[in-house]
Amino acid sequence: MRDVCAGYGPFRAIFNISLSVPEGGVVALLGANGAGKSTTARVITGLVPIQSGSVSFEGRDIVGVKAWRIARLGVMHAPEGRSVFSSLTVQENLTLDLASMQGRARVAEGLERAYELFPRLGERRSQRAGTLSGGEQRMLSLARVLVHPPRLLVVDELSLGLAPIIVEDLYATLRRVNEAGTALVVVEQYVGRALSLAQSVVVLQHGEVVYNGPAADLGDASERLLATHAHFGAG
Repeated sequence: MRDVCAGYGPFRAIFNISLSVPEGGVVALLGANGAGKSTTARVITGLVPIQSGSVSFEGRDIVGVKAWRIARLGVMHAPEGRSVFSSLTVQENLTLDLASMQGRARVAEGLERAYELFPRLGERRSQRAGTLSGGEQRMLSLARVLVHPPRLLVVDELSLGLAPIIVEDLYATLRRVNEAGTALVVVEQYVGRALSLAQSVVVLQHGEVVYNGPAADLGDASERLLATHAHFGAG
């Protein structure tokens, strides 16, 4: 992203945002509620059009490209919340996505991969998704994306509302996926969680970048940012 402005109708949510994600790298996108993190994430994956600036992926201009086409290029979005079909079972949720993305011939292979990533889902494969715990539903929404790992995965507020032990499991899975080659943009409010994974950090405040650099250099700046944002937690 370079000098990107974007918003919703007449409302502008982000101003002149620039960031880049290296191949196989991890960028943490941090900030308080309303700082523009989710809008930035949606711009990356084509869900929100830009008003000015440029966005490219692997050298290709993707401004104006439909979100489903961007997904086929290898850019996937795991949005905040659970994003599952509550009336379908775990296996039916997975099968629906696998069949549409990879064809029915590869469904069995995909299911095996999903249950390998998240053994708890394998134990609950016949259970309706709406009856799963919040953490299990988040696992299911992630599994639908990670069965066939993308080139770039944008993960929005992974830890929102979940117990710490579940968050640890989810972040461990993200680490394994990254080590296998998938680049990540991790959108978080909680500094500690994101910094455990990221090499570089972009911090947003009121829709603008206030820090963009190595995670190791955030240092004292994180304390200043924490002091200015009551809801920007150390996690």
